[in-house]
Amino acid sequence: MTNFYKYLPTSAEDLSWGLHVLNAGRSRIEENEVYPSVHHPAHHYFTWNKGRILDEYQLIYITSGEGVFESADCKKCNIQEGTVLLLFPGEWHRFKPTEKTGWDEYWVGFKGPIMDNVVTQHFYSQHKPVLRIGIHENLIHLLLEIIEKTKNEKTGYQPLVAGIVLHLLGEIHSLVKQGYFKTEDNTETIINKARVIFRTQIDQDIDMEKVAGELHVSYAWFRKAFKSYTGIAPHQYLLQLKIEKAKKLLANPSVSIKEIALSLNFESPFYFSKLFREKTGLSPDQFRKMMYR
Repeated sequence: MTNFYKYLPTSAEDLSWGLHVLNAGRSRIEENEVYPSVHHPAHHYFTWNKGRILDEYQLIYITSGEGVFESADCKKCNIQEGTVLLLFPGEWHRFKPTEKTGWDEYWVGFKGPIMDNVVTQHFYSQHKPVLRIGIHENLIHLLLEIIEKTKNEKTGYQPLVAGIVLHLLGEIHSLVKQGYFKTEDNTETIINKARVIFRTQIDQDIDMEKVAGELHVSYAWFRKAFKSYTGIAPHQYLLQLKIEKAKKLLANPSVSIKEIALSLNFESPFYFSKLFREKTGLSPDQFRKMMYR
């Protein structure tokens, strides 16, 4: 996972939409790493001893590792992977990963009367800020979409990412209300975790046998179960994710095909181009030209 965070300015037009995004990011906190990072702005930085109070809502999704959480209306509790933390404006809180595990986190901060109404109608409560929903690939996808849209801050992006935040909140509410994660069998949980690993480490050299080891299953079982569940072998699934990511990167003419190949950890630009043509019927250059016709 490549760490990223961004704090966003807002215009009067953004505020008038009813919901606006203030920040978004993702981080991998390694074992014994200082938390939170000292690079965050002063108005978001905190220490465990003092905690903090924010003037915004924040949604934090812990996708691996363990930790602890505590707030004014929630006593100290343990946090495991697959937990959403929902922070409320004006509510004192503190949280951190355990030193022996660290954790992976995705977050988005937002504010506006639309969210105030969601809370007023009791869809979410500061008395229940810890939501144990399990690992779900679609939630990672939505959070990554928010991060991607905030990177370039293209005109009109705020209503777009605000809409994704509402989608995200709806998905989480549905999972909590239905208790869906309780009905998942072990195979589904393992496949979901694998797909999250693929998405979050798409720019790295992923060893499928190592992934199986992290999931505490044999590689033979993992490959068979993954293909049975998704219809695609894990290696092909990862390649498809890389091709879809490459398509998005090709939309930016300032990024060279060589840079795209390297950023997605292909062994060479030639191999990337060959594979891209096999999967799409076009070379990367042809695909880019087609986008700008």
